[in-house]
Amino acid sequence: MTTHHDSPFSHFAEQSLAGRVAWVVGATRGTGRAIALDLARAGAFVWCTGRSTSAKPSDYGRAETIDGTAELIRQAGGNAEAIVCDHGDPDQIGRVVDRIDDEHGRLDILVDDIGGEAYVSWGEKFWESDFEAGMRLIRAGLLTHLATAHAALPLVTSTPGGLVVEITDGTKDYNDTHFRDSVWLDLTKTAVSRFAFALGHELRKAGTTAVAITPGWLRSEMMLDGFSTSEETWMGDALDPERELPPVDFAISESPHLLGRSVVALAADPERNRFTTRTLSSFALASTYGFDDVDGSRPDSWGYMTAREEHGQADANGFR
Repeated sequence: MTTHHDSPFSHFAEQSLAGRVAWVVGATRGTGRAIALDLARAGAFVWCTGRSTSAKPSDYGRAETIDGTAELIRQAGGNAEAIVCDHGDPDQIGRVVDRIDDEHGRLDILVDDIGGEAYVSWGEKFWESDFEAGMRLIRAGLLTHLATAHAALPLVTSTPGGLVVEITDGTKDYNDTHFRDSVWLDLTKTAVSRFAFALGHELRKAGTTAVAITPGWLRSEMMLDGFSTSEETWMGDALDPERELPPVDFAISESPHLLGRSVVALAADPERNRFTTRTLSSFALASTYGFDDVDGSRPDSWGYMTAREEHGQADANGFR
């Protein structure tokens, strides 16, 4: 495993976003929670929205809550506010925008991290799948992005230099040549990237940057639990020939904070508009800005997967 201990990230990220106002949509868990934490650590005030609370937990059995994310930020010395919001309801979204406007009069960074992957029904042909179940994924993973941006962009564009980040899955090159085993999921993820592309064109004159960012193979709470491993043991477990799970490819996984640091680095870059309309990977941004994951490595998931396809095998350590 390659390590990059001389990374300058910790130096330029420290309070690099002081005075900025950020809104992370889907900040309850996974990359959304990590992005919110990292933005706050860099000095931004972070508004966190999502549906799950201790009184009304996740509909797919997760323990994380939106108020829990805000509390983690405050414990780390950051500033955050949690608001329960169903981003399928334009009225609820509008009320969040009004509150941010009332309290700050600006919104500098909008990050939409609602994915909907929990609603995928694997192994079904499109025409044999339940249409309403498929549309639930479309509504969660795509239409929420449209509804949130539509409501928030008047506030984002009211101040020059805004940043809109759509979290997706897959680089453009990968998505152009690979099918995601589900028409519903494939359409959702590629459409999110295209949405960022289209927004970038419309937002140029407002001085606002719009990009999509994809992580690699994500080591989220759900993935760790699903593979019966932990943040302390995942690498050894993935490479253990006696275990079926996690699979050996999980050795290339990255923590959600690689994506969080990607958003911070982009937001702190005064020349970020050079990336507008593009779909960027966490690895590409880490390489551009010179930062690493929490374990000191820089995992290149997409490069690893390409090598696996071309050569039948690859050593994950050579791509970290």
